[in-house]
Amino acid sequence: MRPDGIRVKGADPMYSLMPYFLTKRYDAMNMVTLDIPVAPLKEYINVQRAKGVKLSHLALILAAYVRTAAEFPALNRFIGGNHKIYAHRDLSVAMVVIRPGRVGNTSAKLKFRPEDDIFTVQNKIDKAITESRSAEDDNKLDKLMNVLLGVPFLARVLTGLLRFLDRHGLLPRAICDVSPFHASLLITNLASIRTNHIYHHIYEFGTTSVAVAMGNLRDIPKRTKASIELERCIPLGVVMDERICSGHYFSQAFARLKEYLKTPSLLEGPPRYINPEI
Repeated sequence: MRPDGIRVKGADPMYSLMPYFLTKRYDAMNMVTLDIPVAPLKEYINVQRAKGVKLSHLALILAAYVRTAAEFPALNRFIGGNHKIYAHRDLSVAMVVIRPGRVGNTSAKLKFRPEDDIFTVQNKIDKAITESRSAEDDNKLDKLMNVLLGVPFLARVLTGLLRFLDRHGLLPRAICDVSPFHASLLITNLASIRTNHIYHHIYEFGTTSVAVAMGNLRDIPKRTKASIELERCIPLGVVMDERICSGHYFSQAFARLKEYLKTPSLLEGPPRYINPEI
């Protein structure tokens, strides 16, 4: 039994067979850009700021994703090395944290619950960033990487062993808990370094099935009754493993994500619905 996943039984036969034909995540990557209108987000952020609450675009997008995954739990699935479908045991997000004044960046891994609202999500993000930036010592992931690189040839041997254990679902929980490759979602905010959005690959190693890259704001043509206007949007480059669910399912989930971000107040309080599968 995998420490990081629960076997999904009773899945659609087509999706149960697909991992035997598309054996690698990079064989099964689909990509889409979601343009999120920024005006509702800015308005909501300003309203909360007047109340003394600071919120970020990243927190709003993550809160919307958490709420969407609570309703569409197949987003939280992955394909194991045995070509079987699994559900993550938790809802975790890996993201890169820039550490000003220090050499190199680090990775933070946040764990959410389906009932987390926007304020809980923002608090968890703030705590993870503060701990990563203020820590004088490297975190557990940094220490693990330093061990791998500290002895000649050790990196090749140990990474080979880790890949073998991961393929067979035998990777220790302690490693899964700190590994940024073993997460429900990979997210990167490229707008923070003034970069356009990209389509970030999903790793063959690990269990991450969805990656989201936020980019610089851009103007998107929008047709009205009288003319075509430009709408300021946050572009999200989304890469997903098509083996975990159907394109129709992804489409419905992303439509709900956009609905939450169009009306951010829906992210307050408990969710209106949690799928019992999660």
